[in-house]
Amino acid sequence: MVDVLPLVEARLTTALGEPDSRAAVTFLGTERIEVLRFQDSDQEGALVRYATLGMSAHPMTDPTAMLADPVKGPRAELVLSVRAGLADTGKVLRPLAVLAASPQVEGVVVAPGASLDVGEPLWPGAPFTSVLVGEPGGLVEDLELDEPMDPVRFLPLLPMTPNEAAWKRVHGAQALQERWLANGTDLRDPARRSVPLDAAAE
Repeated sequence: MVDVLPLVEARLTTALGEPDSRAAVTFLGTERIEVLRFQDSDQEGALVRYATLGMSAHPMTDPTAMLADPVKGPRAELVLSVRAGLADTGKVLRPLAVLAASPQVEGVVVAPGASLDVGEPLWPGAPFTSVLVGEPGGLVEDLELDEPMDPVRFLPLLPMTPNEAAWKRVHGAQALQERWLANGTDLRDPARRSVPLDAAAE
């Protein structure tokens, strides 16, 4: 059986550069999850990116399946991008590790369009307690593995305010993303407010 994680880390460093820090979190009954931090920048300033490493070691299994397939099934890691210096986002490491461990702990399959709730602010003072799982392939390309294994997909996480999360449950992920786009929402702003969701803004 191929060890997936060194390949995953190599793909992350190719796309994001060398990590400037890493932290490991282990939960009872699960394998270790690492969270790597990368410094980056765009036209509007410095960015910090956090990527999990360990979630893809095993395929995610449909909770209704009678028997878990040790080889086949979707594999993923999580990537969160925020603007640097605007909040104490370093504390997001444990919530990210919790989310990355959820397929092992809760038997969930994390896929684009899903909502993931950590039940507490993502970092101290954060207006977000949950994230929307975005589509892969933008920042970090999928990592193809030998057949019959599925590729590893790098799923971006988009923080949601409680109001946005409630609205998404009713209207769906695509509608929320369209609302963000229409309002020019900076999803990397760690202190942003909720996008207008009232009927008048429809």
